[in-house]
Amino acid sequence: MLLSLVLHMYSMCCVLPAAVLLGTAPTYVLAWGAWRLLSAFLPSRFYQAVDDRLYCIYQSMVLFFFENYTGVQILLYGDLPKNKENIIYLANHQSTVDWIVADILAIRQNALGHVRYVLKDGLKWLPLYGCYFFQMYLVIFPEGTRYNPELTKVISASQTFAAQEGLPVLKHVLTPRIKATHVAFDSMKNYLDAIYDVTVAFEGTVDDKGQRKEAPSMAEFLCKECPKIHIHIDRIDKKDVPEEQVYMKRWLHERFEIKDKLLIEFYDSLDPERRNKFPGESVNSKLSLKKTLPSFLILSGLTAGMLMTEAGRKLYVKTWIYGTLIGCLWVSIKA
Repeated sequence: MLLSLVLHMYSMCCVLPAAVLLGTAPTYVLAWGAWRLLSAFLPSRFYQAVDDRLYCIYQSMVLFFFENYTGVQILLYGDLPKNKENIIYLANHQSTVDWIVADILAIRQNALGHVRYVLKDGLKWLPLYGCYFFQMYLVIFPEGTRYNPELTKVISASQTFAAQEGLPVLKHVLTPRIKATHVAFDSMKNYLDAIYDVTVAFEGTVDDKGQRKEAPSMAEFLCKECPKIHIHIDRIDKKDVPEEQVYMKRWLHERFEIKDKLLIEFYDSLDPERRNKFPGESVNSKLSLKKTLPSFLILSGLTAGMLMTEAGRKLYVKTWIYGTLIGCLWVSIKA
């Protein structure tokens, strides 16, 4: 009986956030759609300002669950962001939580509404959000797929590719691909201030034998199985990034060599004082509830109000159905 209760409580840790995050999706899409129509005859800057604000509200609610609800500890190292900048965010990729780590940094620069992503093609079919995510960019994971120590064939293929290209073989990251990074930089170099080269490590992902384990999934993260996230940031001025693709390819691999060395020290160091941390001083960055709780209350309150009336419930269901169908049609046309 006690075990069943514990398992039930454990599952609820994940179910509640998932229900709220998905359940408020129609509310968000309706608000965005209404503003899109209202702003059709206004200058684009007015649409963009409110669109960014709406997006910020939703992402703040996401962070309410992934930071305040889970109680995860965020430890920052390196070039800590101070001012809002136009940046490309390059990071190692190991978990479905990685895009939220980008939000974790963005909210600390008051830039959450401006974050955009390069995502896997399949995510454009995500109900309601797919067509919206399909337009997003700037956060880039050059490895192209997640590093999972259990997928030995993927790691072996990546290391073989590096060797064939005459590049150093990497241990804790996959060999980066250049295409998305080069296209993004070339398209946006006139507006960029810098590139943030970000290395992320989830504490507690080493087993009793010292072997690296798979990083926590979203569900595991929401069940409070990740006590600390270590985030190392290198700020690179855009003038220090080579523009030609052939030189940028080598530069990008060198950046991942640096990541690999950081992660080797984090996971493999024989010195217990150096293990489970990056070099240098860390800053324990706690996110205030004032940054996230209002967004949670606004979106959940509006959704609850809609579901209390028959007309609201019908609109809610129709938004799920027709919003998903229209979104899929839109990305089919754009693909």
